[in-house]
Amino acid sequence: MVLSKGFRPLVAFSSLVSLAVAAFPEVSGDRCDCYLTNGSSSHYFKTHKFFDFRDRSDYVKVPALIDDPDDSGQASATNDYFLSNDWTDNWTLQGWNNTASLNSPESDASVLMVHSPNNVYFEKNEDQNPGSSTFLNLRTARLKDFQSSSEFESVIGNYHFLSVRMYARTIGAPGAVTAMFTYKDISNSIELAAVQESDFEIRTLDPPDRVHFTNQPSYSSMGLDVQEATRNVTIPNKRDWTDWAVYRMDWSPDNTTWYINGDEVASISFQTPRDPSILIFNSWSDGGSWTGNMSVGTEAHLQIQWIEVVYNTTESAASKMRTGRTPGQVRPAEKTKREDGQCFNVCSIDETSKVGTAVLMQGGASSLISQMGGLAGVFSLASILSIILAF
Repeated sequence: MVLSKGFRPLVAFSSLVSLAVAAFPEVSGDRCDCYLTNGSSSHYFKTHKFFDFRDRSDYVKVPALIDDPDDSGQASATNDYFLSNDWTDNWTLQGWNNTASLNSPESDASVLMVHSPNNVYFEKNEDQNPGSSTFLNLRTARLKDFQSSSEFESVIGNYHFLSVRMYARTIGAPGAVTAMFTYKDISNSIELAAVQESDFEIRTLDPPDRVHFTNQPSYSSMGLDVQEATRNVTIPNKRDWTDWAVYRMDWSPDNTTWYINGDEVASISFQTPRDPSILIFNSWSDGGSWTGNMSVGTEAHLQIQWIEVVYNTTESAASKMRTGRTPGQVRPAEKTKREDGQCFNVCSIDETSKVGTAVLMQGGASSLISQMGGLAGVFSLASILSIILAF
């Protein structure tokens, strides 16, 4: 590899660090033409969004459960935030139920489940050393006659590959599932093969260090498990799902890859979703074999401090982005470039310690990039240091 003549190797490690960090200045989103993720399967994405639930003290209120299933499903939002453009431009609270599944031979659900907007609310963070003032709470609770649950889904219905992260934890009684997943609507099809869905799921009946990752369907038409579709993983570093953690899911054309606190924990290329999809978060139970059956009077919660996503839609296909670099400057992991757009300013949400912000990896604001002839935009901070140290 040949570096530009203007580059000079440095000796002091502190100087190396400061120079490398200076190569990735924080920038506003309007400075970014695209975003390049890190990890084993790096990809370009057009759009970045960050949803911060850490300081919503004006909206803190834990609503009482609604014990009538019809009233619960038709409940109003718990506060004005969920009526604001910040929310309604991006997410929709759900109020549907599983009545159809209860009468279907294809489901073993045994309890009426009703999603309620009343179960999505902000709560004060009462941890001993809280990392936030508040968090978003998705509640599911077993009442006498039904399971009251919660779900919200994206307004965007045509995500076509993404990298989504949430800082979250799950707490509560056995018999519930909390999840973050992509989903392709197949309401017009009864074929199992039509299912396209990438899941991150926690089952509260499992040991607290166990999580599940799946490219659905996870079973065949004969009811047999499809082993290639699922990974059952132990959370690294002796942590469990009651701890706050960054859960990340990267859906790409080749595979879906999952991370916990930056550690890659699973990757599945088998039946990776192909078509545009929505993004869903939920907390639920239906008394079936997957969730288990919650005891009456118990609850479980998915608690989220923030959500961050970089993504493409069918109008901004990631696999078509162009960076302006010559072919020799592109890593094998990078995908083909866009023919109808430009991506000269390449940003990252991974090479920054400040969540919710982007840094410029390639573009006019980076002095190191100009010294290295554009190469710095292709490498992570660790890679740049390795190159410098090699000299």
